[in-house]
Amino acid sequence: MADGRDKWTVRVRGIYATALTEQFRQAGDVTVVDPSPPIEARFETTFETAVPDVDVAMTEDRLGVSVSGDPDGVETITERIAAVGLDTFTWSAPLPKGAILDGTVESTKGRGVVVRAGEQAGYLPNRAGGEDLETDDQVRVQVSEPSPPWSDSRPRLTTTIEVPGELASLEKGVDAMVADTPRGEAGQELARTTELLSATIPPEWGVKWGRGAVDVDMATLETALTRVVEQAETIEAALAEEEGGTADSGSLLIRPWETVWLRFGRETRFTLDDLRAGATETIPGHHRIKAGGESAGNAVDFVEALEQDLDAFPFGAVTEAFGPTEGETVRIVHGKPEGEEFALGSGTVTDRSVEKSRVTVEREMQSRGTYDAIGTSREPGDTATTRFAEGRWWYPTVYRGESGADKGTYVNIATPVEVFPSEIRYVDLHVDVIKHPIGTVEIVDEDELEAAREAGYVPDEVAERARETASKVASVLEN
Repeated sequence: MADGRDKWTVRVRGIYATALTEQFRQAGDVTVVDPSPPIEARFETTFETAVPDVDVAMTEDRLGVSVSGDPDGVETITERIAAVGLDTFTWSAPLPKGAILDGTVESTKGRGVVVRAGEQAGYLPNRAGGEDLETDDQVRVQVSEPSPPWSDSRPRLTTTIEVPGELASLEKGVDAMVADTPRGEAGQELARTTELLSATIPPEWGVKWGRGAVDVDMATLETALTRVVEQAETIEAALAEEEGGTADSGSLLIRPWETVWLRFGRETRFTLDDLRAGATETIPGHHRIKAGGESAGNAVDFVEALEQDLDAFPFGAVTEAFGPTEGETVRIVHGKPEGEEFALGSGTVTDRSVEKSRVTVEREMQSRGTYDAIGTSREPGDTATTRFAEGRWWYPTVYRGESGADKGTYVNIATPVEVFPSEIRYVDLHVDVIKHPIGTVEIVDEDELEAAREAGYVPDEVAERARETASKVASVLEN
């Protein structure tokens, strides 16, 4: 392992924290530090307050996590998380957190500017240093917030060059040794303590102490400061190389850290339940329900606090309490293994079967065209009736004309369907099964699945499951 270490330190936050803490504990080469109070209470162990090599945080949509930090540490920890379940997908950020680039202002947008460097572009808000910039201006920026592949937003940029950290961070272009401390006497003491530490802060960099620095010992402060100083020196070397003319202008100068996005599917969420159950009371579908929203998550906490035993995921109770129920509208969110996602549209729930964990959604077509692969015409007034069964690796859509005439059936092969309160989600696996109005059945787009597998977007086991599912569905439709 890099740096001669046999373990990486990681801080975990979000609804998956307990399960991932247990996963890391079992792996043995990852140490969780600085846990939240609930996590600390659930494990019979002592956690360190230390500087993490890697941060793992729940994504904004609650469907997965981001992993950012030391490149080697990110690689190891991503492997440990991805190993949890079958339907976990991973993507590396082209512009990870902390990346520094020299770019050109491509355009203005809203209250900021779009900055491009080579094939990559990010958004620099005015408040982050873009007030006086105009099109074609050159600017050096750093990525403050990476953007996941399914987002329509560009990575957020800033003109402030920093080495981020919770306990200690460094900011370039600061005259004072200490740029900032928490307010009060404790902050003043930190400023004095900085001079006693052995780490030498590079010229024109200033240390910013975080609130957590007030409560840790000198050794931890030393480690925190040494870590960010080493990273600052790496950045300075890269910037000096660029200024010496040996690096390409208008390009990414350095990416001292890496960012990886992981999206969990339904099977992975249930495996995470099993891991969490090793540490605390966990009902079936804990993470599946919590991924649906904060209110649903609060209800899960309440049920688990009562220590109510459940044998299976309570599809009926969850959909009755949080939706969707008959008459409600849901979006169909079509994820792709490459990371993008888009809405197929919205439809009305016309039926909900608790026994089959299924909802039926009907959409009315508004435009003309052709139904993909089926080849029949699409006309305004046509209806698309889709049955989504929770946890199934496929779902069928039957297309009919305004008069009720059959226009074909399209069966999507996908990761296990999840019926959330306001949307239905899955990751499409490219291969599909078509039943034409005349009754013929065919499997299509197997080549696209194979290409995605070869490119590393679809794990081998998932690809094999998709092929098997398509074959079984085709067999059923033919009979």
